[in-house]
Amino acid sequence: MGAGKTSVGQHLAHDMGWRFIDLDDRIVAADGRSVPEIFSTEGEAAFRAKETAALRALISELGEQPTVVALGGGAFAQAANVDLIRTTKVPVIFLDAPAEELMNRCRPQAGQRPLFQDENQFRQLYEQRRSAYMKADLCVDTCGRNVSEVASEVASLLGLAVPDEQKETHS
Repeated sequence: MGAGKTSVGQHLAHDMGWRFIDLDDRIVAADGRSVPEIFSTEGEAAFRAKETAALRALISELGEQPTVVALGGGAFAQAANVDLIRTTKVPVIFLDAPAEELMNRCRPQAGQRPLFQDENQFRQLYEQRRSAYMKADLCVDTCGRNVSEVASEVASLLGLAVPDEQKETHS
């Protein structure tokens, strides 16, 4: 939560000329309710079931078109989702930062983040999920860095070169 999955993913996809998909956006579109609404009316377990179903559908649709996918903060902490993702053989990148920085990034949207209730709960959630996140193929520290810097590092770690026509579209 707050690591920059969506922002960095969008930036990287734009740089590469690829499509970008946010899994939470797909869940919201399919359900017709926001993530906080799903959490408040059905609970986290129901949301996680919807998340797994959306991930399964997304993976079946990916095909050959290069795509950057941003998962919700809890998606990679669910064993069933990790199993699905690993079948794709695509690299998984964990965007990391200290819990304090992540909390500071999340505070302005605290009401839109159903699992951000208070600092203690946030830190506990971060610690609970961190061991799962560390199983990602790559870990990129986002602390004190802007979206462009992080996206550039991800591209570099993946051995991706930004096409010349895309370099000219960023200022």
